[in-house]
Amino acid sequence: MIEFVSEFIEKYYIDPIKLGTGYNFVNSTTYALLFIAAVYLIFLFLRKTKIPIDKRFVLAIFPYAILGSFVRVLEDANIVTSYLLVTPIIYALGIVGIFLLLLISRLIEKKFNIPYFKTMFLIAIFLLLIPVSFLNFKNFYGMFLVLIFFLPWIAVFYFVRWSKENKLVSLAQIFDVTVSSTAISFFNFFEQYPIPRFLSNVNPIFYIFVKAVAVVGILILIDKLSEEKEFNNYLKLIIGILGVAPGLRNFLSLLVLI
Repeated sequence: MIEFVSEFIEKYYIDPIKLGTGYNFVNSTTYALLFIAAVYLIFLFLRKTKIPIDKRFVLAIFPYAILGSFVRVLEDANIVTSYLLVTPIIYALGIVGIFLLLLISRLIEKKFNIPYFKTMFLIAIFLLLIPVSFLNFKNFYGMFLVLIFFLPWIAVFYFVRWSKENKLVSLAQIFDVTVSSTAISFFNFFEQYPIPRFLSNVNPIFYIFVKAVAVVGILILIDKLSEEKEFNNYLKLIIGILGVAPGLRNFLSLLVLI
């Protein structure tokens, strides 16, 4: 039994990280459930500590999604080699790190009357300068292609009558899938997740439209089924981060690796 469990863990969890073969249904489901649990526990903490989920909270948290993307690309480009920078480990470390910084920033706010979001924002900007200094962007053709495919979506949502946050969250997710489809179609990149890999193999354009419809549908359901504004804001922030973080990572990889 112990040998079976050991082989199971190695096959579905350890080997995909060591060999870089991407995700399977077992580990992706496990990571998704752990992520959902972590997200919910953090929401309970925010409610208990009475931290409002507003624009200031977004300003405090969002730069760390950008920071994580830049740090992740350092491993993609073999500038820094460490299993700690490989997904999903980097996401786990990121969540723990943000949580600790949030606690520290709140303590600073209570003692020195410096708003917590300013402390977190400035720390993120300072840390961001480190990975940026190591990266050399060169694939401007890839950047051009991504913009060509993504700009029409910006135009569409500009004219759609919808809340600003829903538009931004939708565009974040569409940016992610646009970068992935461009990288797969033109630069032989590999989609790591099983379902997106299947959809991109069917047709990259179909993949983009499926994700756009799914995200818009989820946001509509959130607005209709949940009446708690802070919880709505929190869910939308998480969905936005799940679009920006991998999307920016892939975009930077496209600019750096070719």
